[in-house]
Amino acid sequence: MNFQKIREQDLLQFKEIVGEEYVLVDLSSLEPYSHDYTEDLSFFPEVALKPANAKEIAAILLYCDTNNIAVTPRGAGTGLSGGALAVYGGVILSTERLNKIISIDERNFQAIVEPGVINERLQEAVKEKGLFYPPDPASKGSCFLGGNIAHSSGGPRALKYGTTRDYVLNLEVVLVNGEIIMTGANTLKYSTGYNLTHLMIGSEGTLGIVTKIILKLIPTPKNTLLLLAPFASPEKACEAVNGIFLAGCNPSACEFVEPDGFRLSAALLQMTFDIPEEVKAYLLIEVDGNHFDQMMKECETISEVLYTHQAIDVLFAETANQKEYFWKLRRGIGEATKHNNTYKEEDTVVPRAELPILFHGVKEISKRYGFRTVCYGHAGDGNLHVNILKDELSDEFWNNELNTAIIEIFELCKQLNGTISGEHGIGLVQQKYMKVVMPETNLALMRAIKFAFDPKGILNPGKIFTKES
Repeated sequence: MNFQKIREQDLLQFKEIVGEEYVLVDLSSLEPYSHDYTEDLSFFPEVALKPANAKEIAAILLYCDTNNIAVTPRGAGTGLSGGALAVYGGVILSTERLNKIISIDERNFQAIVEPGVINERLQEAVKEKGLFYPPDPASKGSCFLGGNIAHSSGGPRALKYGTTRDYVLNLEVVLVNGEIIMTGANTLKYSTGYNLTHLMIGSEGTLGIVTKIILKLIPTPKNTLLLLAPFASPEKACEAVNGIFLAGCNPSACEFVEPDGFRLSAALLQMTFDIPEEVKAYLLIEVDGNHFDQMMKECETISEVLYTHQAIDVLFAETANQKEYFWKLRRGIGEATKHNNTYKEEDTVVPRAELPILFHGVKEISKRYGFRTVCYGHAGDGNLHVNILKDELSDEFWNNELNTAIIEIFELCKQLNGTISGEHGIGLVQQKYMKVVMPETNLALMRAIKFAFDPKGILNPGKIFTKES
């Protein structure tokens, strides 16, 4: 792709739009925008812009489209697929100043927010009013809601409550030509032509830039209970997950963790967590609701299922501190896995009942190729995060042969009627694998949609599609 390099006249125009202090050009200021949480990748933009509102974003996009300048939208930079990396230089357009919770409508159970609001900040604000915003990615304490929309983020409680997609009613979006549109209506039902709202969710900033979000809220559950079950067999742990649902239970979270995941997390967080030698997997299961007695009965049923599937024990978190302790360990695994190690994280997802086959296949492939994996994830919805660690592997293997093994993992996902990403998106690092699971007809339709919204291809170029696809 041939984009116009940033010129002095462009910088002058950007300063006119957003103000001089929000136009960053020196290397030290650009360094935080050169990477996200994806592996060890780094791409410096030529300039980073920090607009304050939709009007300023519209002016930037119109100018960049007219002058063929690449624009990479960016939220908090917590992504795991390279979606916020300026691979063609040009402009990083940061939404960090669009950080207002505009309103919380208790009558209609809705919130109107800007894309730079941190996920956990919204959760806490609505909780004060007895309301609940369920999507809770591991990075909820730092990730922006705009980024959550870009990838349709999930998290542990997507099992019961759904992903970000299930809570977005309407969006304000700036198009590449500077027009500002609303994609739908602030209603629970919508059947008025094509659903542009859902088209934008998961599009990774390739079609437009979200500047306002209308979210659905629900009543907050009053109580939560948490169980931790160790297993001697990871496959039995995976089989137990579907058994829980077949028994009529509906947990709010059901997480699978290999022991190495907890070990790495405990070490990084300086927490104590003893793992007996015979333990090869854990399930972390949460039940929520308003009626404590019913929840306890559900936990009893879940415990029976776990023991039937050869759980070594079922531990009950009896206090709020114990629940927070286990969740802190679980949420720390992603950061701990990559701490002091080069890694690749694959976001595999299959129908829930196929999870034992996926796990066994991943381990067989990793053994055959000679690399170490740490697996964990949202077992309840079939989403297994496969972390591949470089350890002592050669650069030659890491940069070349490993790709063949990853393709085998994704081909297994396809055979099991799954796909290559459940919540991390495609971005930069997964685009070359799209053809493994996506027929050419589907890719052609996606390219046509991209062209309709962004004819020159300036919006987040180099993401989702390769040059060939």
